[in-house]
Amino acid sequence: MSRVSLSVNLPDWLHGLLRKAKHAAAGSRQAPVIDLSGDREIEYSFIASRLPSGPGQALDFGSGFGTLSIHAIQRGWCVTGVDLMPYPIRWKNERFKFVLGDFLTLPFDKESFDVILNCSSVEHVGLGDRYGKIPVLEDGDLQAMEKLRSLLKAGGSMLLTIPAGRDSVIGMLHRVYGRNRLPKLIAGFEVREQAYWVKGEDNSWVSCNRDSALDYTPTGDGSDPTRCSYALACFVLGKPHIET
Repeated sequence: MSRVSLSVNLPDWLHGLLRKAKHAAAGSRQAPVIDLSGDREIEYSFIASRLPSGPGQALDFGSGFGTLSIHAIQRGWCVTGVDLMPYPIRWKNERFKFVLGDFLTLPFDKESFDVILNCSSVEHVGLGDRYGKIPVLEDGDLQAMEKLRSLLKAGGSMLLTIPAGRDSVIGMLHRVYGRNRLPKLIAGFEVREQAYWVKGEDNSWVSCNRDSALDYTPTGDGSDPTRCSYALACFVLGKPHIET
């Protein structure tokens, strides 16, 4: 069967619309914009897979909606969640206590927790624009880590995930930790395990080495944190039995 080609003259307005649609379709095949989508899947899975079984006392620092708190409870822990914002928590459990307020000013007994969950939270401490009317502290993150270490029992562990890349502060919304500030952040802890992730060209997370993560140049949008990009650093940190 032979093909027959027909020539159809289209009105100029319709021809223009079809050209625009063709160009839009071609543009949609361009490389995607690199952003933070999927970061929580990486962070939550890292923490969940490294969280030991209870019993004992756990602190969920920056507990948010309680996703990691309820996971820790089901691993046998009694959990104290602390957050600056009263996020709605859609469940109740007798082994969960929530404390609202600025962590740096809240009273806690020293060496009262066996494990601390610190998922993408400490990078915000001291950056007032993120949450409104709180003091702006240049080293608020370092102060928070020092206090968290004092609350951890000797031999206890912290599960930490943070933005990684070249040292920077993005729009007073979050810090990115690189070769300068990262060592200061985890000073006094033992690094028991570390893992790094970065976005590939297709906007999917891929595991990488430390140098690739810390050499990443972060991008930022001061008005929309989801339009930022950075690498991820994930740690299992320990508090030594005898601190030096």
